[in-house]
Amino acid sequence: MLELGTGTGALAILASRSGPWVTAVDISRRAVLSARLNARLARERIEVRRRAFTVDRGRRAFDLVISNPPYVPCRTVRPARHGAARAWDAGHDGRAFIDQICEAAPTMLRPTGALLLVHSALSGTDETLNRLTKAGMRATVADRAFVPLGPVLRSRRDWLRREGILADEQHEELVVIRAEHA
Repeated sequence: MLELGTGTGALAILASRSGPWVTAVDISRRAVLSARLNARLARERIEVRRRAFTVDRGRRAFDLVISNPPYVPCRTVRPARHGAARAWDAGHDGRAFIDQICEAAPTMLRPTGALLLVHSALSGTDETLNRLTKAGMRATVADRAFVPLGPVLRSRRDWLRREGILADEQHEELVVIRAEHA
């Protein structure tokens, strides 16, 4: 299993407990150190590496790739390169990392493998499904949940409304997209 953007490593640790060999990657040095420490404290063997999302593209194929990447739209075209905002900023349309994952998914997965990708519907659920389909994947929304707007989206509410990304809703829809080779 590969987790892209592991952060603290919580999902990688949970997955490791059920048996698979887990590789977790994150571009943040702090996240990698945190994930390594948490894996050690949990006594789980997890390979944690500092790499960009698509580092293993073409080198290794996985049975399962999971990711909850940064997906929050921000005022800048490029996502934050430093600081806490790096964990959520994903460019003006919130797709900076989602699009990279959609493009790389076919080469990261074994023929019977699956991708599970979590993001906000504000970042374009249909766009993700279309990109994965164009990449040769069979993609569906496996689950969805409506959650109250978190502090980051609340802090950007006025801008998101001016940009037409957010209406008057007080909740955001989170989607889990599952993709497999077609």
